[in-house]
Amino acid sequence: MVNQDRKALPLFPMSVVSELTDLSARQVRYYEEKGLVMPVRSKGNRRLFSFYDVDRLLEIKELIDQGVNLAGIKQVLKVKTEHQEQIPHKEEVPEAKEELSEKELHKMLRREIMESGYMNKSSIVKGELSRFYH
Repeated sequence: MVNQDRKALPLFPMSVVSELTDLSARQVRYYEEKGLVMPVRSKGNRRLFSFYDVDRLLEIKELIDQGVNLAGIKQVLKVKTEHQEQIPHKEEVPEAKEELSEKELHKMLRREIMESGYMNKSSIVKGELSRFYH
């Protein structure tokens, strides 16, 4: 299991979240009502929070302490979420490299060989040569 997936696991009941965040259960429920945090419900209908939920609640608390109102908090969290979706994750970077065609890889290798040693440039881009040998 990937570390990011582990952070998304719903583990913490309301009592633990309240203790970790110094927020009352009522405050947490209010933020849930406003759509700022969305805990998972257990079979017994208990709220279970993930590490991400706890982080978000801590961020909400910090913004409240700075005097930001709920509308402002929603906007800050929306912009932050949109920004994070635009940044490629580490797992996505290798996939982008695999999209190179065989012709492009041969062209890249030829260029690297021709320019090797020129102006102290390294001879081969690390990892690119391994694509030719399966």
